[in-house]
Amino acid sequence: MPPAFVYRITKYDPADRDEHGGYRGAEDTVSDHGPVEAAYLDAISAFAEATGIDRLEIREPSVAQAHFGARPAAEGHGLGGLFPADLTGYHDGAEIPLAVALELTRVMLREQGAWCRLETGDAFAVHVGWDQYVYVGSDRPCAEAVARTRELGLFAERIGDSPYLAEPEVTEAADEGFWTSVRAELVARRGLLLEETPVVNATRWHRLTTENLDAVRAGLGPRALLTVWPDLRPDVGAVLSALPSEWHVEFVWETQEGTIRDVIVDETEYEELAALVADARAACALSLYTDERTPLLQAALPDGDGVLRARW
Repeated sequence: MPPAFVYRITKYDPADRDEHGGYRGAEDTVSDHGPVEAAYLDAISAFAEATGIDRLEIREPSVAQAHFGARPAAEGHGLGGLFPADLTGYHDGAEIPLAVALELTRVMLREQGAWCRLETGDAFAVHVGWDQYVYVGSDRPCAEAVARTRELGLFAERIGDSPYLAEPEVTEAADEGFWTSVRAELVARRGLLLEETPVVNATRWHRLTTENLDAVRAGLGPRALLTVWPDLRPDVGAVLSALPSEWHVEFVWETQEGTIRDVIVDETEYEELAALVADARAACALSLYTDERTPLLQAALPDGDGVLRARW
């Protein structure tokens, strides 16, 4: 259950909203990287203190999607100095101090590429939306924090629910039954492609065999979503020739060094893509249409006690 008391924290004066709630004032919709941004963080800190919270969990973390030729909004998605380059520690369920949570909020306010929900069970939540909208939930009214927010020059408006509440789909647990199915597919196909997604848009790929399955399984990230596909095809030219005539596709390939990479491309970038993967060992193309994106198997890793808590 979400916290009972939810506040929309913004720099936008409610007096400057129209009859539909749209803001019509002069405030900019981006972070000032300065005193107003600091006021947001101070307000969140006041609500956390009023709730008795000094640690939060990262939920549903993501980074900016990699499109061919594009760069993230900031190097390392703004997470440099908070997490290693491989994003170790930035995963669903990771518990972080309030100070780190506030820095993550700063990254989201600046739209640098990373996003997540920050929550403490049913007691507290921080959700950052577009245009400098922040939603803070608490299991307490937090009257002093509301007053403090106003002192900071911001507005804390009581609302029903955060528009960024998690809406998880039903996902199976990657239990022993799942791994039995993986082994059966391996025997039948002699190879599989495993898409490991510990962070949305930061996928790791593994070519599975009966020999390396246990080793790959041991190295998977906490609460990762696991998606099993048919193996990469060695005829890379045939994969390129079969790309759709329009719209985007996810292209996955194995380099000569054995690294598996992926990128989102559209029909205008196929020539550049062909040059990029000219020496690839094997490849495949995965549709981005939900109805056409049909893996062999999919499940999410449960926690060490066997309970599935990831909200994929």
